[in-house]
Amino acid sequence: MKNNRKKIFFSGIGGSGVSAIAGFMADRGHNISGSDRAFDMNSAHPLKKTLEAKGIMIVPQDGSGINSSYDFAVFSTAVEADRPEALRAAKEGITVKTRPDYLAEIVGSFRAIAVAGTSGKSTTSGLLAFLMERLGLSPNFIGGGRVKQFMTNTETGNYLSGDSDSLIIEACESDGSIIKYHPEHTIILNLDLDHHPVQVTEGMFRTLIKQTKGMVILNADDRNLSGIRGNDAITFSVHNRSTYKAEEIAYHQFSTEFILHGTKYSLPLPGAYNLYNALACIAFLIEIGIPPDSIRTALKGFQGISRRFDIHLNNGNKLVIDDYAHNPHKITALMETMQKMREGVCYIFQPHGFGPTRMMKKEYIQAFSMNLRETDHLFLLPIFYAGGTASRDISSRDLAEALQAEGKSADAVESREDIIQGAGDYDCYVVMGARDDSLMNLAASIAVQLK
Repeated sequence: MKNNRKKIFFSGIGGSGVSAIAGFMADRGHNISGSDRAFDMNSAHPLKKTLEAKGIMIVPQDGSGINSSYDFAVFSTAVEADRPEALRAAKEGITVKTRPDYLAEIVGSFRAIAVAGTSGKSTTSGLLAFLMERLGLSPNFIGGGRVKQFMTNTETGNYLSGDSDSLIIEACESDGSIIKYHPEHTIILNLDLDHHPVQVTEGMFRTLIKQTKGMVILNADDRNLSGIRGNDAITFSVHNRSTYKAEEIAYHQFSTEFILHGTKYSLPLPGAYNLYNALACIAFLIEIGIPPDSIRTALKGFQGISRRFDIHLNNGNKLVIDDYAHNPHKITALMETMQKMREGVCYIFQPHGFGPTRMMKKEYIQAFSMNLRETDHLFLLPIFYAGGTASRDISSRDLAEALQAEGKSADAVESREDIIQGAGDYDCYVVMGARDDSLMNLAASIAVQLK
């Protein structure tokens, strides 16, 4: 791939999945350009600056930047067929590939390690890439989350171009493309409601397993995965019997310690959900022959993934956290972790998209109803809208009113400024939501206000 230089255009280059592929291909010597509506709305967008610093040309998403000089164009699935760039590409006769199809094409050129699951994919794939890189295995990596130690002024952190033939991918089930992968190895973390009903996602996971040439590593504690676990699967767990079962677990506020097969590990991330992510990586690395002591040493240095339990303020009294939690499973895992840390927590949640909110309304209400204590409060921001033709027949107010009816302290608010100005009623604030990086700015503003 390095010796066959291509000129490639990426429409929707600001998306986490598209930016990772674009940066990866740029690192491998290709000429990359792209556009994104988010950059048109904000010319000072930090991701735009990072991509441009790398040498990627960013143009307006109005069709003016795409022409017949490109070998092909890659379109995000979020870019509608009637957008100017899609129409221009058709007029110019440019070969168009969807992001999922192009990623599947890239995956076919490597010995891929697919990391799947409805929660934890970004952290686990990023952690595995970090560990393999620190262990001298020179992996390739195309993910969604940004590994903090991979981020620079020219690197977005959600990819890595190495010298080996191994490629770690975040195998997302959201668009159904997961069934197109034929990986060398597969890790499946969990199975719950997210983009699709559980039964639909289960079918995709079954297909992925059938198409896996080597190891399949599964979470033995996940009840929804029990039906697809074959006899030859390698398993990890905290509770049930498995190939890799953590023992003597100690959950601390911002870290976790545990023993696995006689080796004591220190994970610089909190919560049971992060322990599962780490166990999946350790299991894979031990299975490919890496000494546990080497893994233990590398694991201690991991600084995490951007917007995954990002601490914006922790002065011993006040605590402000920003997290990507956005589906009921992730929200529950985060809130359970926070319950062990603080007595009164103010949660701020921005649902991501009208379709997902509509599909998961019942489960959202259930997750918050089960985990909001009398000392907690929930602010619901307006549903995040990234453009397009979504039907706006649901709102955050619908969630708030349902929770209020169950006696929970929850309010729908229209303005972030109202939350910032009122910051101080609680000592601990947790911002949650996907796809909108400006949520980190909200967390930062709350931290400033608390100081």
